[in-house]
Amino acid sequence: MITRRGVLICGSAAALATVDRAMAQTSDPVKELRMDIDIKRVGSRPSQKGPEEWFTGTVRIDPLFAATEPARVSSAHVTFEPGARTAWHTHPLGQTLIVTAGLGWVQREGGPVEEIRPGDVVWFPPGLKHWHGASATTAMTHIAIQEALNGKNVDWMEKVRDDQYRK
Repeated sequence: MITRRGVLICGSAAALATVDRAMAQTSDPVKELRMDIDIKRVGSRPSQKGPEEWFTGTVRIDPLFAATEPARVSSAHVTFEPGARTAWHTHPLGQTLIVTAGLGWVQREGGPVEEIRPGDVVWFPPGLKHWHGASATTAMTHIAIQEALNGKNVDWMEKVRDDQYRK
């Protein structure tokens, strides 16, 4: 015996099958981009030392992922030893930091040095001059996420002086 509910279910299944067939015949650029997943295995990319021209102190950068066209977002896991910090810099589309360990400091140009701890999420708007790093006595690790504009995700500036760094 066919019930009204059975007819609705069969009708819905038939409609979905029709949509699936139509999508399979259509050239969908988004569908074509999703050809396979990409797993970045831990340890598959070497750690890098933070370049001296952009950092003060000992900084280790572990890349997490880089943008693959048409995406433009990249991310790194960054560890600052006590006293280590970035130079002043900006990001054309902003930057998000997710603090995962330790105690750190951040500062925007003209603002106070702010303390950051595990679980804190920091947003720097596009073009805002800032720096970030560990406190003077405690290491700090964060995940940094930023987008590239015309292939560039950061503009580095002068180093943070010791008198600017002190809290």
